[in-house]
Amino acid sequence: MRLGTPGVYGSDETHLSQPSAVITAPNGDIFVADGHDTPPSNSRIVKYDRNGKFLKAWSACGRDPSSKLDCNHALAMDSQGRLFVANRGNNRIEVFDQDGNLLNEWSQFGKPTGLYIDNKDNLYVADSESSVRQGNSFVRGIHIGDARTGKVTGFIPDPGNNPAPWNPLRGTSGVEAIAVDKDGILYGAAVTPPDLARYIKRTW
Repeated sequence: MRLGTPGVYGSDETHLSQPSAVITAPNGDIFVADGHDTPPSNSRIVKYDRNGKFLKAWSACGRDPSSKLDCNHALAMDSQGRLFVANRGNNRIEVFDQDGNLLNEWSQFGKPTGLYIDNKDNLYVADSESSVRQGNSFVRGIHIGDARTGKVTGFIPDPGNNPAPWNPLRGTSGVEAIAVDKDGILYGAAVTPPDLARYIKRTW
């Protein structure tokens, strides 16, 4: 299947602009995060049916956005079928139903770059850009919480080259994308430096 028109930017039903993530619902509906961090950026979520037919699109910037860019850097879906959007440009996670209705906004997970939700509704959030230059004072790393309540339950700091929020590195460092396997082992993909981090849960 091909979604969008190859090599052509656009904001209608047959075009995309810098898609950054895609996820499929249990019924086969497809959601695309359409818009990255440079113009032209649509800053929208596009919904298709299982056959690739366009169904609808909606803004992923939320209310009164401070930035029109990077409003949808990653997607995840919980056990209730709610769609989680990493609004990296505005330092928050936005939670939608599958029709695009905004259910919640969470700012307690730093500057979200990557999202993953496991089968127990544990939410893992990669934060590779937080700094005072980016509008917050979080430390970069992996924030862990409950997708049902939004409660933060853990944090894994970036083990190498992790800047203090008040004296940050420019750009991106540490884990940007994240996944968790059936045994609870975390895998984080980093852009700067380019590597793959593997985290194993310990019991003391």
